[in-house]
Parts: sequence; C-alpha cells; structure tokens
Amino acid sequence: MKPINCEMPELLCPAGNMEKLSAAVTYGADAVYLGAGDLNLRSAGAGFQWEELPEAFALTKANNVQAYFCINAYPREKDLDLVKKDLEKLTKCPPDGIIAADPGVIRIIKQFFPSIPIHISTQANTGNSEAAKFWKEFGASRVNLARELCVTDIADIAAKCPDIELELFVHGAMCMAISGRCFLSSWLNDRSANMGRCTHPCRFEYKATGLRVEEKTRPGNDVWETIEEDGHTTFFAAEDLCLIHYVRWLSRLGVAALKIEGRTKSSSYVAQVADVYRAALDAAKTGSALPERTMFELLNTATRPLSTAFFKTSGPSTIAQPPSAEERKPIVARIQEKRGDDCWLVSVKSRWELEKDTEILVPGLKRPAMNAGSYSFETIHGEAVDVIHSGTQALLRTDQPDIMTGYFVRSA
Repeated sequence: MKPINCEMPELLCPAGNMEKLSAAVTYGADAVYLGAGDLNLRSAGAGFQWEELPEAFALTKANNVQAYFCINAYPREKDLDLVKKDLEKLTKCPPDGIIAADPGVIRIIKQFFPSIPIHISTQANTGNSEAAKFWKEFGASRVNLARELCVTDIADIAAKCPDIELELFVHGAMCMAISGRCFLSSWLNDRSANMGRCTHPCRFEYKATGLRVEEKTRPGNDVWETIEEDGHTTFFAAEDLCLIHYVRWLSRLGVAALKIEGRTKSSSYVAQVADVYRAALDAAKTGSALPERTMFELLNTATRPLSTAFFKTSGPSTIAQPPSAEERKPIVARIQEKRGDDCWLVSVKSRWELEKDTEILVPGLKRPAMNAGSYSFETIHGEAVDVIHSGTQALLRTDQPDIMTGYFVRSA
C-alpha cells in the first residue's frame, strides 16, 4: 500500500476526567474533548470541575495536544444566563476550541471569545454541504457531520466543502435518536438528554408484552421483533459504531478529525481504543497494513456488537460480537507513579492475584508479557500480599523494563 502524503486526520479522544485525559494523551490522542458545568451533554457523570481545567489544559499543552471544550447542550430560555456564566468562567482558562450545537449558544460564545475556533457538534445534525457552508458563514471552523450519513454522503460533502474542516465519529456508542436529540430520558425520568442529563433509557432492560409485529402492507414479514433474555430485552439499544477498517479511506478523503465516543467510559477503554486508532492512522500514513490484533483490541472493550451503522450503503452493518467473559482480558491496574528502582504505585481496577500472567499495554499496540513469578505485591505500607483488590492502591515490584507511569496492565 502507498503511504498517504496528505495531512493525516486528528485523532480526537474523549476526556471525562483527569485520569481519562491522561490515558488519551498517553495512548496517542492528537486532541481531546471535555466539559465542565451543566451544558456539556455529559454533565451527569463525565465532566471536570472548573478548578481542574487549568491542570487539564496544562497537561494537553505540555504534550502538544489540542483541548476542545464542550458546551453543546440545547438550552431553553431560562438557561441562557447559565450559558453566560459558564463562558465567563471559561475566560479564565481558554481552551483551544469550543464545541457547540445551538445557534444561540454560538452567538453568545462569539461575544466572550471573538477569535476562538468553534466546532459544530454532531448534535446539530449536519447532513449536507449547504448546512456545512452555513455553519462556516456563521463563524465555525469545523463541522462534525451527522452520524446518520453513508459513505457517499460523506464523500459528496467533502468534495463540495474543501475549505471546511470535517469531523466524523468513528467509534463508540450510538444513539437511537437522530444525532442524539432524544426525549426518552425527559419522558421517563424528567432529565433532558439535550441538557446533558441523559439517563440512557435506550440501554434499560424492558419486559416485552408483545413479541413480534408485521406491517399491514407487508403480510408475512416480521418488521420488528423483540428477543428476550432472562425475561427482559434491550430492544431500544443501538449497536456500537466501529469504522476502523475505513481509517485509510477517510484519511485520503481529507477528513480533519476522527472522533472517539466515550466520556462516560472507563480510562482503560479510552487507552485501548485510542491505541488502536493511533496505530491505524500511523499505518495509513506509512502505507502499512492494519495491525493484526486491531479487532481483538477493540472487542476487548466492547459490551455491545460493533457495527458500521449507516456508513455502508449495502450489506450487513454488524461486523463483530462482544467476547464472552472467558475470552475477555480485563484490565487489572494502572501504573500511577514510580516509587523506586523496581517499585511502582498502582491503582487496582480488578482483582489481581500473584499467579496471574499479565501483559502491559504499551502504546503502539505493543503488549509485552509480565508473567506470574516476575512480580510481587505489597500494600502501600510495605506488607507482602498475594492478591490486591479493585478500588485500592498497592505497590507492584518488578524489573519489567516496559512499565511506565500511566500504562495499564491486563490479564494475559
């Protein structure tokens, strides 16, 4: 394969808190997106405290990573003062760009930040070239296209908008509603998804009272079918998006950024997925083949089937099923800091026993082994133990040369 000579897309990764931000930076992100306050569409569980932003932006700047701040909610009239208050707080620590969806919010952003780059959120449901041109005329420098577009739609828009940066979600959870503009959470729990308080009713388990339906003009064809497991079903739940096999094509198309969903996912999810897409972009740049372990790495993070969603114009969209519990390699710890020549403080993510063979997640899809017998545990007070437990800190002693601060360790 020939290398790609044009500028490569930016790898844009989620940062729901400082640990996830650090994971994204460590494993190859070119840029991160994050939020604080009540207007970033993840305010219920994946946002920074305002006082954390200086530290977050210092970390990104030190690593030459762009940081984009999300204020992509759709506020009602009563919320406009909150928009202004949040932007006032942001003036004390400006990001590299702001992600927004609502025209009124963008108008206010311009009053506080006349020259900051504005990126249009996928929530705006930009589905054609005229809409993209409208946003550029309105002052935006980048547009995240609607997730409902197919490959030919994306190619057509790119051809007609050569002077507009286009961004595309390539991996992660999808919403059953159009570009995430859903009202299920408001209806069931009085918490608006469009204000960042979604309770994800599409992921709830429901007990079916009707199993199968056919449409009047299609007799004999089951249009919708509900399949139960243990008496309940998640029939609203969409599959997860995965466009790893199209990274090279999107790079040649000139897409400005490939975006990973997942601010509410774990830091280990961010690390593994970022590592895969970084490797895929690097392979596209050099003309190399996609690394063999690519799909295993992505499936190891998956809890739902992986799909190309609307991207393909024909054929099945589902490309892989999540692994069974026996096939999965769970993350056991994250390396926090070095405490001596052969001693590391670790944050334990799941039960880790001394007899377990493990591997280190080294950026670049390297997975060097750290087998049982080559390491030992101590409590933070120095007492030797045979097992360490999730949610605790412990000391790991090993002379394994590949360990570094910020890396993850998982079962082999």
